[in-house]
Amino acid sequence: MKDLYPSRQNHKPEIFKRKDPVIYTDRSKDGQAPITREQLNFYEENGFLQIENFFTEQEVSQMQKGIFELQDSSKDVTSNKVVREPQSDEIRSIFHVHQDDDYFKKVANDQRLLDIVNHLLGSDVYIHQSRINYKPGFTGKEFDWHSDFETWHVEDGMPRMRAVSLSIALSDNYTFNGPLMLIPGSHNYYVSCVGETPDDNYKESLQKQKLGVPDHENLSWLADHGGGISVPTGKAGSITLFESNTMHGSNGNITPYSRNNLFMVFNSVENQLVEPYSGGKKRPEFIAVREGAPTLTESK
Repeated sequence: MKDLYPSRQNHKPEIFKRKDPVIYTDRSKDGQAPITREQLNFYEENGFLQIENFFTEQEVSQMQKGIFELQDSSKDVTSNKVVREPQSDEIRSIFHVHQDDDYFKKVANDQRLLDIVNHLLGSDVYIHQSRINYKPGFTGKEFDWHSDFETWHVEDGMPRMRAVSLSIALSDNYTFNGPLMLIPGSHNYYVSCVGETPDDNYKESLQKQKLGVPDHENLSWLADHGGGISVPTGKAGSITLFESNTMHGSNGNITPYSRNNLFMVFNSVENQLVEPYSGGKKRPEFIAVREGAPTLTESK
C-alpha cells in the first residue's frame, strides 16, 4: 500500500497538509449526530472536543476504584503491559485494559461513546489501543509533543487518519497538574519526523518518546498558525476526543494533585492495519490491535 504519510525516512523534517477528511460522516447528516452541530464544527476545525460531565459521579467513582485496584494488583507484576517511569518503579501506564479487565471492557463498549466515534469515523469501529495513564502528584513525568497517528502509521501500519483518541478524566484537570495540551488546527498538517525506528522501540518510547517527536521549528509553526495551545481543564468525568493527528503532550506534575485518565483509541474497521511503514516488525497486540479485530457495535 502506498505510503501517503512518510516519516522517519529523511534527514530533514517536513510538514504537509493532511489528505483525509476529519469527519467521515456526510455533514448533511449532522441532525442525526449524537452531538450538536456546534460541537462537530469545533471538532472539525480544532481537531479535538471536550464534553464536560459526560459521566455521572457514580460512574466516575466506579472507574476511579477500578484504576486504583488495577494499579495495586500490578505493583509487583513483570509484564510489558505495565509501563513504569524511566527512573522509578512507579506505574506510568497499564495497557490493553479493554480486553484484560471485565469492567473496563464494559466502559469501552459504552453506547454513548460508540455513537459519537461511529459518527465521526463514518463506520463501525474497534479498539486499536487502550490504557490507563497515571500521573501522580509530585513525581508524574511529562509526555512529549507528538501526533499519535505518526507513531501508529510508522510503527503499526495504520494507513489513514481515520481514528479518534478518547481521554476520560478520572481526576480533576487543572492548568497546573500536567493536563493534556493540544495545538488547535494541528490535525490539518502532518509533520514528517527524522530518525530510523529500531525494532522494539516501544519499550523505550512508552517511558519517554524520542522518535516521532516533531522538531521545534515545525512545532512552533503549528502553534503560531493555529490557535496557540489549548488546555482542556475540568472535573473528573469529562471526556476529550481528539483526532488521531492532533499534536498533543503534557507537562510533568510537581503539584500534590494527581492526574489520571482512561485512554482508548477507536479505529475504523475500514482502516485496518497493514505492515508497519517503518519496515520493522509489528508491535505487540496489546499496543496495536491488528486486522480481524471485532466490531464493537453496528454503525448508525
